Amino acid sequence: MKTLIKNATIINEGLKFKGSVLIDDEKIKKIFPQIVPSDFDLSDTEIVDASGLYLIPGVIDDQVHFREPGLTHKGDITTESRAAIAGGITTFMEMPNTNPQAVTQELLEEKYKRAAEVSASNYSFYMGATNDNLDEVLKTDPKKVCGIKVFMGSSTGNMLVDDEITLSEIFKNAPTLVATHCEDEKTILKNIEIAKGRYGENVPMSRHAHIRSDEACYISSSKAVELASKFNTRLHILHLSSAKEMSLFNAGKVTDKKITAEVCVHHLWFDEMDYISLGTKIKWNPSIKSKKDKEALWEALLADKIDVIATDHAPHTKEEKNNTYFKAPSGGPLVQHSLVAMLEMSRKGFISIEKVIQKMCHAPADLFRIEKRGYIREGYFADLVLIDPIKSWIVSPENILYKCGWSPFEGVEFSNKVVASYINGMPAFTNDKINDTVKGKRISIS
Repeated sequence: MKTLIKNATIINEGLKFKGSVLIDDEKIKKIFPQIVPSDFDLSDTEIVDASGLYLIPGVIDDQVHFREPGLTHKGDITTESRAAIAGGITTFMEMPNTNPQAVTQELLEEKYKRAAEVSASNYSFYMGATNDNLDEVLKTDPKKVCGIKVFMGSSTGNMLVDDEITLSEIFKNAPTLVATHCEDEKTILKNIEIAKGRYGENVPMSRHAHIRSDEACYISSSKAVELASKFNTRLHILHLSSAKEMSLFNAGKVTDKKITAEVCVHHLWFDEMDYISLGTKIKWNPSIKSKKDKEALWEALLADKIDVIATDHAPHTKEEKNNTYFKAPSGGPLVQHSLVAMLEMSRKGFISIEKVIQKMCHAPADLFRIEKRGYIREGYFADLVLIDPIKSWIVSPENILYKCGWSPFEGVEFSNKVVASYINGMPAFTNDKINDTVKGKRISIS
């Protein structure tokens, strides 16, 4: 069976135009920039009338934590991938700080096998680095694995890599892209002692931006850039959060860079004033910082210093988050709401919708060299998303699909809605219902 999505407003490669897309099996067979010719054979073709809807490539999220194995009370590949496709994310790249951690090739492949059984969306998994698994890291197949994750700052899972020799060897010999979490541990520990000296154990959430400070981020990010420059490494620095770090990056096309940058939705949406109302719900590492930092991130994003928008989706239970500063874990769920949040920012004039698609769909595909995804092109996999640009809805527990059951966007009204997601040509999500017979695939890297 073929599918024709007709009369859509297609947003792709910087253009916005009325057109139709023919899907044949897994791939995009034909793109009609105007009306489908009357003599075109549409026998055995399902027709989807997308009048009034946007048609975009599926979002590629290069940083998620789906918590499987070992932390599945928070989330798992099944639940979080379902939430992802409901949010227009058709491909995810998942992090290694699970239990056990994905720090051997055997453990990494077990995650791929599990995803093949249950994932609603396409997938890849990072190989995790530690201070003492260099041999395993260097075995990583660059054609099958999206990258190597290096925690240059401690976070959930305690995978801090701080051995100077190990870091140098990873950057020197990595067979694939190196993605880093950058926060300087010594600076953070010093700031914690200062905070404890003032507040004891009752440190207010508003101090999070000062404990995990811009200086902590800059020291670590600049070190990563220095190592990458020295060894000519493909470096991707994740979840940038401070104005100070923006001096480390150059504007330009993502395909022309060896050192690239990511910003997450929460660092573009929230600032430290939101700790007053949301508290630990927006406790992330790196921290959400000042309005000035947020504005600098926006400026760098629009100037193409920052290449990718992602989520760092990291669910925890309500009980875990409803805690004091030191006991509440960092991270929160975002995959179901990241695209609609960015489209809302577009509606408010912060960014063009074409730029949103560039940063969430095209750029991740180019940066990670993903084969035949991230664009609406003939011959590419039909990972496609339909959006109703005028369908308002409010985020509530009743429509949240995360296993943890909450969102920092609860109560927010969005003026656009994902109405359908296609995975490899198949309708995986339509009209608020998930087709559990559709499963994603392991992405290939060129």
